[in-house]
Amino acid sequence: MAIVFGVTPSPFVRKVLVALSEKNIPYELKPVIPPGNDAAYRQMSPLGKIPAFKDGERTLCDSSVICAYLERVHPSPALYPTDPYDYARALWFEEYGDSALVGVVGPKVFLEKVLAPVFFKRPTDQAVVDKAVQEEVPPLCEYLEGQLTGDFFVGNRFSIADIGIASPFANYQHAGYSVDAKRFPKLAAFVKRILGRPSLAACLEEDRKMLGLAA
Repeated sequence: MAIVFGVTPSPFVRKVLVALSEKNIPYELKPVIPPGNDAAYRQMSPLGKIPAFKDGERTLCDSSVICAYLERVHPSPALYPTDPYDYARALWFEEYGDSALVGVVGPKVFLEKVLAPVFFKRPTDQAVVDKAVQEEVPPLCEYLEGQLTGDFFVGNRFSIADIGIASPFANYQHAGYSVDAKRFPKLAAFVKRILGRPSLAACLEEDRKMLGLAA
């Protein structure tokens, strides 16, 4: 059975778990809190980041690498488009989620509102959160709003692009925020729809249990 090392509130771990669920691949989740300083874990993930992944004797790290591997060994249902341009676009949106969205939502909203008081035992720096929510998140949403022409970001079907974009917004939601539906109606509807898929909804339920958040 495949083994994923990490915790579900990580948008990167969540991305891998959703890919596994969408492909109906059985897996076991073994909790690892970053930075993973255990020597055995560092052999799988030299940077100590999550997730790491084990498939038999094969080990991998980095969510994008793991998802690409899963697509090759379990190609159906496909999470990557076959058209070359759509394929590249899907990779781009995955990267946009991993870097642009996570870079703001992770340290400036989710960490401050959820992790700081629960795990770091310090008060939320609300000024940091307010600046991110009011000034930094809207331009990211504006770009995504302009890119949505249907229910999905690429090829009119669910793909890694949608997983990559939706996963950071799950953390935004856990922090008590949502996409402004008046300013960004297409994106708000997209996030609600994708986070409601069984594969993502199951992860969010586990997140709430781990973090002690209300449903």
